[in-house]
This record gives sequence, C-alpha cells and structure tokens, in this order.
Amino acid sequence: MAHAKSAIKRNRQSKVLNERNRADRSLFRNALKRVEVAVAEGNAETAQAELKTTLKIVGVAERKGLIHQKKAARHSSRLTRKVAALAAGGTANDAE
Repeated sequence: MAHAKSAIKRNRQSKVLNERNRADRSLFRNALKRVEVAVAEGNAETAQAELKTTLKIVGVAERKGLIHQKKAARHSSRLTRKVAALAAGGTANDAE
C-alpha cells in the first residue's frame, strides 16, 4: 500500500488509465474482427464500410500510443488488401 501522497495519486491515475486503455484496446480488436467477418462472409459493401471506420480506430489507437506505428500500418495494409481483393471479385485468400 502506498503511503506517500504522490504514490497514492499515481495509483489512482493508473487505475483510470488502465480502464481507458482496456476499453480502447477492446474497441480496436472488435473493429478488426468486424472487417474480418465481413470479408469472410463475402459481403463487399459491409466490408468497405467497416474498413473505413476501422482505419480511423486504428489511427486513433496509434496516436494514443496504444499500438506501435508499424503494427497500425500492418493491420491497415492487410485489411485494405483483403477488402480490395473482395471488391475485385476475388476471395479473401487472394490477398494473403
């Protein structure tokens, strides 16, 4: 248990930040899954719409420091390729 005033405040702050990061990470992961599901179902319109919102969420997660810049780029690139392959009439496996 912290005794110093600053340590008590730091514990309080870290709990709040931990909850916020957990919520943001969950939002990030769920957005990725929504695009993956739309691609797996072969629904190009839904995949396109979900991709647009997911790319925004990925960018926010990167700016907040939740994920690394290269991880954000990797996810964005892979999802975009899958959706593009689906829109071109191929399958999701064509992009891999």
